[in-house]
Amino acid sequence: MSIASTLNLEVGQVVAETTLTLTRDSLVRYAGASGDFNPIHYRDDVAAEVGLPGVLAHGMLTMGIAIGAVTDWLDARGWVSDYQVRFTRPVVVDPVEGAELQLVATVGALDEDEARIDLTVSCDDQTVLGKAQARVRSL
Repeated sequence: MSIASTLNLEVGQVVAETTLTLTRDSLVRYAGASGDFNPIHYRDDVAAEVGLPGVLAHGMLTMGIAIGAVTDWLDARGWVSDYQVRFTRPVVVDPVEGAELQLVATVGALDEDEARIDLTVSCDDQTVLGKAQARVRSL
């Protein structure tokens, strides 16, 4: 049975859509979990010294949040066999407002065994991950 029929998929179908807010607290928790304590992720003065517009979210945090929408949709019906992105724009996390990420996951292509899920991830109406694609397989 094909993945399209197993998961009831068609090209162009939106399978996940969500908006979430990253806060400075989110960055601190991620730094602790990942061990990435680069001060550009929590200190405004250091970010400014190196020419950044502000404290930045970790790229891998943004990437992980994006694939989380796909794994939540898949639940126990399948698994991600491949996932790749290009980091196209930093996510600046305001100390008060945070940063709002919009995520849309759409079926981009189907073959017998896999579906390609195209992820659109944006912040302030600008794409932050380019060519974000996951390949999924059903169980």
